[in-house]
Amino acid sequence: MKEKEKPRLSRLTAILTQLQSKRIVTAKQLATKHEVSVRTIYRDIRTLEKSGIPIITEEGKGYSIMEGYHLPPVIFTEEEANALITIEQLAIKNKDSSLVKNTTSAIEKIKALLRYSQKGDVDLLANRIYFNGNNNEEKTSNNLMQIQSAITQYKVLKINYFSSEKKRTTRNIEPFALYSIHGDFILVAFCRLRNEFRHFRIDFIESFVAENETFSPHAMTIKEYFEKYIKKT
Repeated sequence: MKEKEKPRLSRLTAILTQLQSKRIVTAKQLATKHEVSVRTIYRDIRTLEKSGIPIITEEGKGYSIMEGYHLPPVIFTEEEANALITIEQLAIKNKDSSLVKNTTSAIEKIKALLRYSQKGDVDLLANRIYFNGNNNEEKTSNNLMQIQSAITQYKVLKINYFSSEKKRTTRNIEPFALYSIHGDFILVAFCRLRNEFRHFRIDFIESFVAENETFSPHAMTIKEYFEKYIKKT
């Protein structure tokens, strides 16, 4: 009996973590993640509800935890703590200062949750990891965090753009997605000036303003975008 309870307890803990990390999650997503049936997930959700976790069920959408409800701090394994330090060191090498600042701040808060015995280990590891790239530590942009907000809030951006061909243009764009090449972030956006999707290097955006206007979400993922627009070229 105990052997059967262990994986379920582990699964319930993992489901709680997922509910905290996402705005909404479906039973199908949980079932796929944990390799169980949707019916099993239904039972797990009922178990969590009976234990006092305020789970909200949105019909036709999925599950979420009541806003403002916080569970006790999670306990990180040694491998998870080491992964956080690696992520921090990778971020420090990035060229966008807003990403570096916010990543460092977030990970400092996460470090506060570590067990006392882990704190010395992660400090040691931070001094033993080195990633080549952006060696002069130059930060060439400071717009990433605000652009990310525009993507999630579907805000139209008015940008002043200085292209690699040394041409300046002002245009309104609908930010869609981000990807990175050699430490440079590329913004994929629907350009209203050209009436098509275009790519913009963030460090080439001299200035921008988030307009009061919003746009209708583009119904595709970044993977689908590349399959539709990039592979055909």
